[in-house]
Amino acid sequence: METEAYSQEEEACHGYRKKTDSNKSLFGKPGTFYIYKTYGIHHCLNIVTNKENYASGVLIRAVFISKDNERIASGPGLVTKAFDIDISFNSFKVINNDSLWISPRESILEQKDLVQTTRIGISKAKNIKWRWYLKNSRSVSKRIKGDKTPKYK
Repeated sequence: METEAYSQEEEACHGYRKKTDSNKSLFGKPGTFYIYKTYGIHHCLNIVTNKENYASGVLIRAVFISKDNERIASGPGLVTKAFDIDISFNSFKVINNDSLWISPRESILEQKDLVQTTRIGISKAKNIKWRWYLKNSRSVSKRIKGDKTPKYK
């Protein structure tokens, strides 16, 4: 798993300047999806966080899909491709919908299990350390320098 956070207080957030037709779901209720298209090609999956009328969310950058190629969802565009996610999921609730949901996983993570670093693929607010990934995951889109991909088990 790999995620990045965004908040309207910083320039890399889609809601930094104002609410528009294309980003209005990012200002929606926490616990809903914000889906957008990047580079006119790939969709990106975000979960709206914090509070209503305040743009903040978490981009799902990578996930591990058991019993599948470990790299099949190792980037935001690959995540949405792997799950057939497009703009039609925009504003859906994360739970209690019939199409796409996130289930809790029963595991205890400790700080040593996570890597916290700067976000990638952005040109503004690049130095904010709001990207996290599981250190033992082989499905990370980009590891920090010196952090080697774990050996295949």
